[in-house]
Amino acid sequence: MKAWRVMLMAVSFLMLNGCLVTFTQAPLVPEAAPTQLLGQWTSKDAWGQARNLNISAIDKTHYQAVVFPKGQPKARERYRFIVARHGSRWYASAAVPGRSGSNYTLNGFELTDSGELVIYDLDLEQIQQAISQSALSGEPVDTAEGTGTLINSPSAKVFAYLDDPANSDVFVEAARYQRVAK
Repeated sequence: MKAWRVMLMAVSFLMLNGCLVTFTQAPLVPEAAPTQLLGQWTSKDAWGQARNLNISAIDKTHYQAVVFPKGQPKARERYRFIVARHGSRWYASAAVPGRSGSNYTLNGFELTDSGELVIYDLDLEQIQQAISQSALSGEPVDTAEGTGTLINSPSAKVFAYLDDPANSDVFVEAARYQRVAK
């Protein structure tokens, strides 16, 4: 599998596909993740290729995601991230590499009753609309993946926006993983 596909698969865990919504400061205060998040997960990408995701603890509040295509463990991409629960949602945040504009991401995730890990990305268009309506403050930013948006609102304002039921569709499903049987 080409290296760019591996990178795209990895990016789907902690970053938006294509254009990014990033934050000038880490939007989360780290907490311990639910223990169900840790372990091995599998999914299929947009090309039908199996991909693996291994999530492990680095310490009590920092985690690592390792993403690689099935059968190609040398093509591993590693991402450090933190998690926090806010309201009824779990969130993950990671530092974005400099080639993608630096700063921090914010993704939602849920662990379903059927043993799935569902990852959600912020919808770029809805975030841009929130900026145009002054619900959030931010600006366009060019990255290697395309034009994204850099949010510079304080975390309290970001979460007030995300917690508003009128904005419940601001997250879109980016990936769905199944737990690997032991």
